[in-house]
Amino acid sequence: MYSYFISVAMLISAYFIYGKYLEKNFGVDSRDTPVTTMNDGVDYVEISWKKALLIQFLNIAGLGPVTGAIAGAMWGPAAFLWIVFGCIFAGSVHDYYAGLISMRHSGKNIPELIGKYLGNGAERFIKIVTVILLIIVGIAFITGPAEIMKSYTGISKEIWLLLIAIYYIIATMLPIDKIIGKIYPIFGASLIIMVVALMASLLIKGYSIPEVSFQNLHPAGKPIFPFMFVVISCGAISGFHSTQSVLMGRCLKSEFSGRKAFYGAMIIEGIVALTWAAIAIAFFGGTEGLAQSGGGMVAISEISNSLLGKAGIILVGFGVIALPISTGDTAFRSARLTIADAVGIEQKSFKNRILVSAPLFLVAAFMSQLGFTTLWRYVAFTNQILATFTLWMCTYFLIKNNKNMWVTGVPAAFMTGVMTCYMLMAPEGLRMTGSIPYFGGVLIGIISLVVVINKNKVAKNTEYLKRA
Repeated sequence: MYSYFISVAMLISAYFIYGKYLEKNFGVDSRDTPVTTMNDGVDYVEISWKKALLIQFLNIAGLGPVTGAIAGAMWGPAAFLWIVFGCIFAGSVHDYYAGLISMRHSGKNIPELIGKYLGNGAERFIKIVTVILLIIVGIAFITGPAEIMKSYTGISKEIWLLLIAIYYIIATMLPIDKIIGKIYPIFGASLIIMVVALMASLLIKGYSIPEVSFQNLHPAGKPIFPFMFVVISCGAISGFHSTQSVLMGRCLKSEFSGRKAFYGAMIIEGIVALTWAAIAIAFFGGTEGLAQSGGGMVAISEISNSLLGKAGIILVGFGVIALPISTGDTAFRSARLTIADAVGIEQKSFKNRILVSAPLFLVAAFMSQLGFTTLWRYVAFTNQILATFTLWMCTYFLIKNNKNMWVTGVPAAFMTGVMTCYMLMAPEGLRMTGSIPYFGGVLIGIISLVVVINKNKVAKNTEYLKRA
């Protein structure tokens, strides 16, 4: 288990070393934050960094670092490498800088920030992508728990959908400190305890986690690029996270709390994803056994019940039902705020919150008839598109402010290559075969980075001339 423990140590060390560098590179200071200047008692409400950390972690987690990591574990120990390096150099930077940049711009949503730094065309495109992503995440996290509850109780899926939807409406409408601020920190801490309990049980019962080596890096016949980098999003990098960083960015009183709340939450999620990937491979005796298990919620249920016995039933009931529901309602909250900001409807008024939210829930009711698996496939696709645009937005912010742009520029170029290749060859894309998708992905990724490098040079020359 050397690979697993070294990976955990790398993630924890990154928070103190690379996270501190990112804080210095950004230029965090003691200026007033949006919650100080724009407190509205609804979405801009002061929350301590400790609560914000647990809420951010729960909001970005849900089932993502569990189902995504289990699906990604089909590629074997290669998943460990993407989770570790993706989390440190892509996902954590993405979440951290998205939150800080939003705080620097009065708590603006990601599409507005993308419009400011990447142009109006990018903003219009990302507004559509973001709202679709948030609605699908919300629906997926209604559908999944409803299906599980039906299997446990025999009560129809439609009734459970209705009950969960009612909760979503209440949580979306209320001020952020009423339910989310009070209950979600407890849920976030519980998810961490669950993972620790599962890993302890795995060790006590003597399961073997494979080490990372060139011989067993990934199973034959399963191309890593680009699919693994899209399937494993939560735990490595996820565009959805940036929408949640905005929510907490509106509640933090100090920019210095950002590294704890944003970078710290992503590091914890990386550990959760790494642990579930390791558990899945070890429990089912390798990738073949994992594939035969059916993966997803079926694998989660079998692992939990076998490793923790009766406590496993409670774990599944809480982890697979309560946690995704909590992520789903913040997805709808983010969708409400994104639409409200786009059309200019203030959200302090309860009537206005209803006006914006009602169409969202009508669309959700229609789409909830789709299965969780179908929904999740489109979550992964739109998720990584948003992550790619957010990284480029962060890169242009750093260029404009004469900061080191490589910390976001390199992962942005990499994700551009991944998503280009994916769109050319995936079932949801052009379904091309052969080497063209790979060539296209690498070429577009390199070109995008070259364009940004040139822009960086121009910006530096302009700054030099100004000083001269």
